[in-house]
Amino acid sequence: MDYLVKIGKAENELTDALVLPVYSDETSIIKNADMTGKFKQTLLLHEVPGFKAKRVLLIGCGKKDELTEAKYQELINQMVTTIQQTCAKQILCLLPEVSCKKRSLPWKIRHTVIHANAALYQFNDFKSKKESNEHALKSFTFLVPKTELDKVKQAIKEGIAIGHAMNNAKDLENTPGNICTPKYIAKTASIWAKKHKNVKCTVLGEKDMAKLGMGALLAVGLGSENESQLIVLEYNGGKKSQKPIALVGKGITFDTGGICLKPSTAINGMKYDMCGAASVFAALQAAVELKLPLNIVVVIVSAENMPDGKAIRPDDIVTTMSGLTVEIGNTDAEGRLVLCDALTYCERFKPEYVIDVATLTGAVIVALGTQASGLLSNHQALADDLVKAGNETFDRTWQLPLWPEYQDGLDSQFADMNNVGGEAGTIIGASFLARFTEKFQWAHLDIAGVAHVRQKKAYGTGRPVPLLTQFLIDKAK
Repeated sequence: MDYLVKIGKAENELTDALVLPVYSDETSIIKNADMTGKFKQTLLLHEVPGFKAKRVLLIGCGKKDELTEAKYQELINQMVTTIQQTCAKQILCLLPEVSCKKRSLPWKIRHTVIHANAALYQFNDFKSKKESNEHALKSFTFLVPKTELDKVKQAIKEGIAIGHAMNNAKDLENTPGNICTPKYIAKTASIWAKKHKNVKCTVLGEKDMAKLGMGALLAVGLGSENESQLIVLEYNGGKKSQKPIALVGKGITFDTGGICLKPSTAINGMKYDMCGAASVFAALQAAVELKLPLNIVVVIVSAENMPDGKAIRPDDIVTTMSGLTVEIGNTDAEGRLVLCDALTYCERFKPEYVIDVATLTGAVIVALGTQASGLLSNHQALADDLVKAGNETFDRTWQLPLWPEYQDGLDSQFADMNNVGGEAGTIIGASFLARFTEKFQWAHLDIAGVAHVRQKKAYGTGRPVPLLTQFLIDKAK
């Protein structure tokens, strides 16, 4: 897909389809009941006098002062869906000219690029008959004033990188667990890294991790025939003296719950328990595409949590890489077990920040639903930067407390800590991880509510790739 900018007038542009927004409280453009400007209402016209465009798509935006960022996303999806039903391959899009909560023109154009990419995304790798792309869109064009030209070009560049990265994340997320094993993720990362001179990929197998003392991580994969993997991607885009930003992703390629087996109503969709890994990998891909002047380390910790004669049991005690011991209270709280060893491993890079991303708890869905990622941190300035990045991309997060009083819930009679305990499940999970982050500034993103859609037609969303990428863009500045 090409995204272009021009300086000119819409009526003079020859294109397959011109998209014009219409407000319900400013409908003088149409004086009959065919178009009232109601939100998401569309009217497709052909060969409109005064316009060179072959088609004109009118799209209702509702009342002028009521259009939110979420509604703007819906309009982009409605526009793409409607145009795809025609033979149009080129769009001249004036949708960014609408008023949207004081968002700038470059913001609206970047958002249009990102969500047009999302609307066009297809995943049919495992269908015997591929869906036809006969009427695939080829280009979007935006008309902008000369004063905004440079900012818009940069917005498009960032939108393309984020859109590509989100689709890459979704490709991994949507791939089934019988294909997308830990070694599959490792191979995918290795192949990608070889295409970039300033990216290095290192893969640690179970023997390597055993030598490092990663007893918690290894315990999770004991019941699986698929070997656990620790995948490290190092991008050197900044000065050698610059401390790296570390992104850690939970990559449980399928989560049965282990011996504490999930009920049948909850086990479907557990291929999406590796969305944290997909999102940090994709954020790195966006950073490389944008050539951000940063040093970034991505640590993907990947395992499969299966019940088996070798699997860990409740009451077992494991020793982490840090030397701390953990009593297993629930084998379905496995994400924190793999992440704690990955966080300790990050110490060797002497990072400026460490951000882990994980579909860690169902409790975060109870707390925040599907709108926001849960955020907990041991460093308020880092948390503030992530909140800011989320607000900028409308890939939002909400901070929860990490008070020391919550640590009491992890007390164990027989080990240094238990892997579960107490109420406030999301906070307890982060409190567990916090014990392994005392040597660096750290934030935890619980993305269980935003990473994938839980419906009959389930799919990965590619979130929080926009949030993570914006955070990196901000740090590059």
